[in-house]
Amino acid sequence: MNTIEQQLWDYIDGQLEGELKKSIEDKIHSDPQVKLQYEAFLSLNLTLSKLDLEEPSMSFIRNVTEEIASVPAPVSMKTKVDTRIIYGIGGFFVACIFGILGFLAYNTNFTIPSFNFDLTFDTQKIITPTTINIFLFVDLILGLIFIDYYLRKRKSKFLIDEPAA
Repeated sequence: MNTIEQQLWDYIDGQLEGELKKSIEDKIHSDPQVKLQYEAFLSLNLTLSKLDLEEPSMSFIRNVTEEIASVPAPVSMKTKVDTRIIYGIGGFFVACIFGILGFLAYNTNFTIPSFNFDLTFDTQKIITPTTINIFLFVDLILGLIFIDYYLRKRKSKFLIDEPAA
């Protein structure tokens, strides 16, 4: 909608004031096209104002709510997946894994080198003050975790056994 149309509708609705109202009146009287457009808008406005608005009956809301209540609630769709499809897909992947493992086993050389096991340990290299400190620290942490677990268990048992006042 262009500005002159909007201004004509505002003039018809009585929303214009002052100089703008005066300039629209001058345009209506001076320009025949604006006057023709004004008369068309005015007749349309009069036609629309004569129309009676249809109103719903007094029990419209009640009828609509009763109709909605009578329709059963939609049930969520629960689709059942065929287990054969799941087993088929799983079987395909298992077969692929076994195929890859079989291919690797077929193309691998199984030669076991000979190992010379020397089972003598130098305890002076293994047991150092640092390893003893690490061992004691880990034991301390495990002990604290055990004590925390025990106290929490005892506290919850105490709270359950305590009678309500």
